[in-house]
Amino acid sequence: MSDDEIWRHIDQQRSDLADFLETLTADQWSTPSLCDGWTVRDVAVHLTQSVAPWPRMAFEAVRSGFRFNAMVARIAREDASTPEEVVATLRAMVGGRRRPPGTAPADPLMDTLVHGQDIAIPLGVSRDIPRQAAVLAADRVWTMGFPFHARKRFPGVALVADDADFRIGAGEPVTGAIGDILLALAGRQEGLAGLSGPVPAAAYR
Repeated sequence: MSDDEIWRHIDQQRSDLADFLETLTADQWSTPSLCDGWTVRDVAVHLTQSVAPWPRMAFEAVRSGFRFNAMVARIAREDASTPEEVVATLRAMVGGRRRPPGTAPADPLMDTLVHGQDIAIPLGVSRDIPRQAAVLAADRVWTMGFPFHARKRFPGVALVADDADFRIGAGEPVTGAIGDILLALAGRQEGLAGLSGPVPAAAYR
């Protein structure tokens, strides 16, 4: 998939997610997401901060003692944007091509796909994950190491999509929809629930 195609998927996901967020009530914005300790609002804000200027992110990293997870959680919670402002910022990102230094175009695609589910699933809403985009994102999670460490969490098995051309790893087959595989690789228990086969115990950590 070309970079232009990847960015078209990103734009579509950001636009669709903005439309969805615009429908949420105040209670839904404060609902716990799939990200431990994060509300739906925290996750949505985090997505808007992916294009923050690099000097600011470097400063925030120093403030957090270079603890990445602590940094992104803190700056999301400190953001005072209203829900309307969050939606507007996400919409304004459509068509943009900025991404953090050292990342690939597949990174914001993976972020948007996974975090879209982090928001939707706890609200009981089914959001489609485009298969071609999910294949690219799942491959990226598998190869990137930090912060998901997917290879270490799925030793000795082959993850095989039953609805897309996707297979990674080596060993006994663990099968499921590509959307579930993506979520499982990204550390979401909800993704693991959709897989069949000898899922390693390490995947549940």
